[in-house]
Amino acid sequence: VQLQASGGGFVQSGGSLRLTCTASGNNAKINAVGWYRQAPGKARELVARITRGGSTDYTDSVKGRFTVSRDNTKNTVYLQMNTLKPADTAVYYCAADRRFIVIDDSYESWGQGTLVTVFQ
Repeated sequence: VQLQASGGGFVQSGGSLRLTCTASGNNAKINAVGWYRQAPGKARELVARITRGGSTDYTDSVKGRFTVSRDNTKNTVYLQMNTLKPADTAVYYCAADRRFIVIDDSYESWGQGTLVTVFQ
């Protein structure tokens, strides 16, 4: 499975962006999906995740601002990011797996990352 992440860019603090992650390839039916980010000099962190059925989970710093959703007919997952802050600046990655449950960060497929820069 290949993942293509897109939608990053420059945005002023308080603004919004929507990231898209699309899966392709043979047997590209993805189930568990996670969005991660890595800021300069910091460790990668899990931002949000979603099951095939639509159950979601978020890290505390983005709760109420970010929403993860998916369109299974398009093998696509979205991350809507609102009220962005400079602290959200990072490279964002999507990760996906054909398994329904993924332990730790052991997703089988990772996208190439898309840069989000939030300025004051």
